[in-house]
Amino acid sequence: MQMVKIGPVELGEFPLLLAPMEDVSDPPFRKLCKEQGADMVYTEFISADGLVHEAKNTFQKLDIFDYERPIGIQYFGGQLDNMIEAAEIIEAKNPDVIDINFGCPVAKVACRLAGAGLLRDVPHMVRLTEAVVKSTKRPVTVKTRLGWDTGTINILEVAERLQDAGIQALTIHARTRQQMYKGEADWSWIARVKDNPRITIPVFGNGDIDHPAKALDYRRRYGVDGIMIGRASIGYPWIFREIKHYFATGELLEAPTVQERVAAARQHLSDSLAWKGPKLGVLEMRRHYAPYFKDLPNIKQYRARLVNEMEPAVLFAILDEIEETYTQAEFPLEIAG
Repeated sequence: MQMVKIGPVELGEFPLLLAPMEDVSDPPFRKLCKEQGADMVYTEFISADGLVHEAKNTFQKLDIFDYERPIGIQYFGGQLDNMIEAAEIIEAKNPDVIDINFGCPVAKVACRLAGAGLLRDVPHMVRLTEAVVKSTKRPVTVKTRLGWDTGTINILEVAERLQDAGIQALTIHARTRQQMYKGEADWSWIARVKDNPRITIPVFGNGDIDHPAKALDYRRRYGVDGIMIGRASIGYPWIFREIKHYFATGELLEAPTVQERVAAARQHLSDSLAWKGPKLGVLEMRRHYAPYFKDLPNIKQYRARLVNEMEPAVLFAILDEIEETYTQAEFPLEIAG
């Protein structure tokens, strides 16, 4: 197979990408996924309007680190001037790729003619894309959905027009905006984009990949150039290494041990404290504890303590207690999915 490239950025023969996820894919989480085999990672999606208006919380999301490379900064917006100005701000942070979000389905974004809302106004989507491409020297990519709803699936047109506008890769979440994150992702539409002889840029598939065997099946069945993984990685960064191992050997890796899970949670907490500070670092970790330990029986008591405690030293002690308790019990764990 040929090397997959986004402009000059080399990603390997079949890259696995970490999806940009609001309140999830921050630097501490991206670091874990990178260590477990993610070939490319993305920031949380960032508001162009927030960057232009210098919102402090928005600017912190621009933090990227060399050990994460290659990394894309993803942003969204619907106003042409703000998208251009924000692209210049993003370029100054030196990402490998600038990614435009045309897929976010939440109402506060999509109903303000941004994110997936642009699927209802493709000419404006194209104007925004052309302007961003012209305003930066970085490769510009797009993540989008199949269409607004099942009656208006327009991804075939969108893919061609975005490529013509100058993007250098396209990620397709195989659901409509109307579906949100429900129902089954329909990758047959991604295959139709790949089968279009006019499409020459890499096309990455996204949606419902939660097991190594499914990743291999979809790779073969739909002909994508790589796979982007989102929800299946939350609390389970090992999904990347498991998929790569399965691709190479056809065998499933053993699930991470309790020690590995605790070590990941401990590293995640430590990095969160270093990046966000003692208060936010504690608060923003709370959403991650349940996914890290979801397979463990009778974990509820520990989870309750983790999500109510504010003192970092006590949190680390609880994690140590989990490791000791469940290592001694030797509970069997199953692979994700």
